[in-house]
Amino acid sequence: MPEGHTIHRLAAEHQAMFGGDKVTALSPQGRFAAGAARLSGATLQETEAYGKHLLHHYDIGETLHVHLGLYGAFAGGEGEPPVPVGQVRLRLTSDRHWLDLRGPTACELFNPTDVDALRARLGADPLRDDADPAGSYAKIRRSAKSVASLLLDQSIVAGAGLVYVCEVLFRAGIPPTRPGREIDPAQWEPLWTDLRELMREGVRRGRIDTVRDQHLPEVTGRPPRVDRHGGEVYVYRRAGQPCLVCSTEVSRADLAGRNSYWCPACQP
Repeated sequence: MPEGHTIHRLAAEHQAMFGGDKVTALSPQGRFAAGAARLSGATLQETEAYGKHLLHHYDIGETLHVHLGLYGAFAGGEGEPPVPVGQVRLRLTSDRHWLDLRGPTACELFNPTDVDALRARLGADPLRDDADPAGSYAKIRRSAKSVASLLLDQSIVAGAGLVYVCEVLFRAGIPPTRPGREIDPAQWEPLWTDLRELMREGVRRGRIDTVRDQHLPEVTGRPPRVDRHGGEVYVYRRAGQPCLVCSTEVSRADLAGRNSYWCPACQP
């Protein structure tokens, strides 16, 4: 599932493609036909990302809400669109661009009340200027659950997925199993700052890179990482391999229904 940096990149791309333009909307697949009919002829005013949710705000007072989930993806380009291939849930076109959406978990129209309800149930998004890390920390500090599961809870921190959570905890030297109530302010503040900076870098690069300069392949002489997720990471999906810092074998365990990765020596 795409993490928050990807959704923020998409929001910026879609604003550049369609912002201020009148769109034509179709649902070649048919599953969003009624919604597409309501969008056709509307002008896109603004796009917004909140956590893993993408919002297109239109001048008709309605908002297109998309959650990509595990299988959702966008494809687009300039000029005339190609003949739809496969299960295209939504096609947007303008005089300048076209955009296809396939396989999302959610593709629906929201009214302003729906949008407010979505924002209310989401936690702080590290990539948003209106983020409230103090509110997120208050929830974490009250909980006996593991800090990894709390950071993955979108009602506490919106947008961070398994890669960022594993990596930011490694960089902070905090084991994923530590109860949230044992995270003190001196640990939370740099953890939040680091998460925000890593995710901002993800927006800039279009991939997740978390390894500090001194541990990069070109410095240490190790082979670059080869993985479909891309980017250089410390522990994510590196179970059984040596830690890039201390050479201890990276551990993996199920935590709150998700695989979690950490270094037992660097995250005691």
